Amino acid sequence: MQTIFDFQHNVDISKWNVVVDGVMGGESTGDFQLNEDGHGLFKGIISLENNGGFSSVRYDMPEMKILNNKIVAIRLKGDGRNYQFRVKNNDRDYFSYITEFSTNGEWQDVKISLEDMYPSYRGRKLDKPDFNHSQIDEVSFFIANKKNEVFQLLIDKIELKII
Repeated sequence: MQTIFDFQHNVDISKWNVVVDGVMGGESTGDFQLNEDGHGLFKGIISLENNGGFSSVRYDMPEMKILNNKIVAIRLKGDGRNYQFRVKNNDRDYFSYITEFSTNGEWQDVKISLEDMYPSYRGRKLDKPDFNHSQIDEVSFFIANKKNEVFQLLIDKIELKII
């Protein structure tokens, strides 16, 4: 097992950056901070105005070798909405490998198979192989459910694990 990020009191979250649809003229918001319990808190408002509709938070992490780990395990608490988890094997790539997961309002252990993550760019699946790399260089959480909504996602820990 390898820890990608473990949220706790006083942990440095300066490498986590919010990107919203304002880069394309949209009006969605996003904020990322440590809450009083020491969890990562990603929250905001999705607006479809001006062709908007997404908010994301990205961790520009040090390159991490995957080794024999095949699963990303995430301890989180969502708000009943659907989110995407994304990885890049090279943070300079224009596309990400993505998968969608649902939340239920309770603490959950979400397990994501790396080899099932598919390449996507701006909402379109690319004609490239699914994730088959030996490292990851960026992880992100993304919300874009094609409707106006308020969202909140608490993140406790992100790890790489063997199946």
